[in-house]
Amino acid sequence: MAQASAMKWQKMGAPLLVVMILAMMVLPLPPFLLDLLFTFNIAMAMIVLLISLYTLKPLEFSVFPTVLLLTTLLRLSLNVASTRVVLMQGHTGPDAAGKVIEAFGHFLVGGNYAVGIIVFIILVVINFVVITKGAGRIAEVSARFTLDAMPGKQMAIDADLNAGLIGEDEARRRRSEISQEADFYGSMDGASKFVRGDAVAGILILFINVLGGLLVGVLQHDLSLAQATENYVLLAIGDGLVAQIPALVISTAAGIVVSRVSSDQDLNEQIISQMFGKPETLFLTAGIISIMGLIPGMPHIAFLLIGSLLAGAAYLVTQRQRQEAAAPAPVEVAPRPEEPTEVGWHDVAPVDRLGLEVGYRLVPLVDKNQDGELLRRIRGIRKKIAQDLGFLVPAVHIRDNLQLKPNAYRLTLKGVVVAEDEAVAGKFLAINPGRVLGTVQGQQVIDPAYGLPAVWIDAGLRDQAQTYGYTVVDASTVVATHITKLIHEHATELLGREETQQLLDHVAKSHPKLVEELTPKALPVATVQKVLQNLLDEQVHIRDMRTILEALSEQAARTQEPEELTAAVRVALGRAIIHDTFGGAQELPVMALEPNLEHILTQAMASRGGAGGGLEPGLADRLVRETVQAVEKQENAGQPAVLLSPPAIRTLLARFLRRSAPSLKVLSHAEVPDGKTIRIVSLIGAGA
Repeated sequence: MAQASAMKWQKMGAPLLVVMILAMMVLPLPPFLLDLLFTFNIAMAMIVLLISLYTLKPLEFSVFPTVLLLTTLLRLSLNVASTRVVLMQGHTGPDAAGKVIEAFGHFLVGGNYAVGIIVFIILVVINFVVITKGAGRIAEVSARFTLDAMPGKQMAIDADLNAGLIGEDEARRRRSEISQEADFYGSMDGASKFVRGDAVAGILILFINVLGGLLVGVLQHDLSLAQATENYVLLAIGDGLVAQIPALVISTAAGIVVSRVSSDQDLNEQIISQMFGKPETLFLTAGIISIMGLIPGMPHIAFLLIGSLLAGAAYLVTQRQRQEAAAPAPVEVAPRPEEPTEVGWHDVAPVDRLGLEVGYRLVPLVDKNQDGELLRRIRGIRKKIAQDLGFLVPAVHIRDNLQLKPNAYRLTLKGVVVAEDEAVAGKFLAINPGRVLGTVQGQQVIDPAYGLPAVWIDAGLRDQAQTYGYTVVDASTVVATHITKLIHEHATELLGREETQQLLDHVAKSHPKLVEELTPKALPVATVQKVLQNLLDEQVHIRDMRTILEALSEQAARTQEPEELTAAVRVALGRAIIHDTFGGAQELPVMALEPNLEHILTQAMASRGGAGGGLEPGLADRLVRETVQAVEKQENAGQPAVLLSPPAIRTLLARFLRRSAPSLKVLSHAEVPDGKTIRIVSLIGAGA
């Protein structure tokens, strides 16, 4: 009950604070309450400044734009409240508006109102012209560059998600962080205008207090001009300073936040490591300062003291670096050579189903002792592919190969090299998705996975490349994405007899009767494996094993042919196939065969029984040419390339067109579930 009550008051805190700030502009406040509120304002400014110093990245203080607005509103409300007290009670003395304003008016400027006005103007100029203007410009540029870089960052997240390197929750978190970053800099750009307006308002309030105080003191309270000037001007200056000093502190905090570069170090650690971490710089500076201190007429003590301190700091940094370099490395004891043994079956090395060979510069990416990033990514790839396709692909066996180039890697399938390329460790690959805003310097290459133009760039150019719209990934992501694409392309070959049996054993845990009745009674495991391979070959996932096995059980008594069983399974999976292709669309835009061409193909393929091998060459060429044109038209329109055909020729037609149009999906009429509307967008064969 107490916790619920506390949460209720927390939700009401912000509205109450805003209402109280606005009420201060209307309701008169006693001097003691003004002292408390001015002190609270100074404390808030210091809290904001210290938080900005210890944040590692701007989003850790994402509420800062709102805090900036509230603190500005608080200062203006205090100015209004103090102005009311100054004008009404200023004739009674310099403490009429409270002790805080009196202290700022007397002790900070020595009770000299001329000095106070000059100090106040200098503070306003520093705040308005230097800090606030610079912070606003940084926020404006950062907001624009952040918005320009959003497409590239989104594509990088999608690439990691598709490669299985991150999960859906992590992808959603990263997208949210990108959106929050853009919102933050945009809000900071707008919030900086409040601070600039506050500085202008401070100047106006000062002169209003001075002129109004003189008029009130001389005309209403019969004070002499000198006495009115001493009372009201000092009160006005104290009021202005007590508001502008916290404003200057918060403006400084805003500049620190927007000018920070995200890092795993706070500002203190960055300054120490980057400015005072090079002893050569400190020694050289110490020498220059010391030489200047020896020049006649110079303040020798000040220059020589600072020079000595810098030289001492440089010596300490040098000693620390030497100690770190001289730290003893662990001694490795070479193992004693083993006695040669007899040759046996253990000397026959099995062929790896999936293999990755790397050059020596890529070894840190796959070394467990060095926390290799690629190892974790490969585990994520296997998990992602298992979720997408429905079976667990074999483990990737990794080894170094000194015969390769230092940055080269090689992917093997069943011992045969299927892909080979290079990845530069320590650099980033900036991939051009086709709409970049500029160019970056680096080694021009082709993305090994998808064949897009790309550039290997240094780490310092990463943010610039993302701003231009490039998709920027590191070396381990490049290799991982290439492996993912390879596994998807060769999924059929990776589903062997052992993997099929493991898959059936896994399904048997939840559906034991279904597996028991199907294998080996109705169908051998080899036939089930062939059906599953046929599905994977046509980019149909096998996650719904229950539906697949039920369809096989129903058809096993009728036929044992894998092709006919595959067709029956595809009909059972029709709803999933349509959903994977078209999503939740009710209307399906598809291509179709011209009726005469469809009749010819049905007769030719039925008589031949092969994948179009019995077609007349001119007819086969025409079929391929018009299909490729239709597929390009569909893809340019942003729609999936799907050809709808009669069930009798679907399989043979899909095989015949696979090489010419790899992205084409051939579906049969029987696979379209009830309730879906078919819209024919292209008719192949109608042009002849």
